[in-house]
Amino acid sequence: MKSKTVAYVLWFFLGWLSLHRFYVNKVPTAIIYLITGQLFGIGWIIDLFLIPSMVNKWNLKKEIEIRSRF
Repeated sequence: MKSKTVAYVLWFFLGWLSLHRFYVNKVPTAIIYLITGQLFGIGWIIDLFLIPSMVNKWNLKKEIEIRSRF
């Protein structure tokens, strides 16, 4: 399970490297954000509000994968 706290710490300190997006496996958008400077800084602010849903989706996806194994 991924943590929202960890995602926010990555966003705050290393957001310019898009590590918070890599953390929740949003690799294509993480690369785009990295190349464009977080969409010229706007993406960094938008992610402040998107992080909870990104982490929730990751956790839900993993929970479904785990339950489908049984």
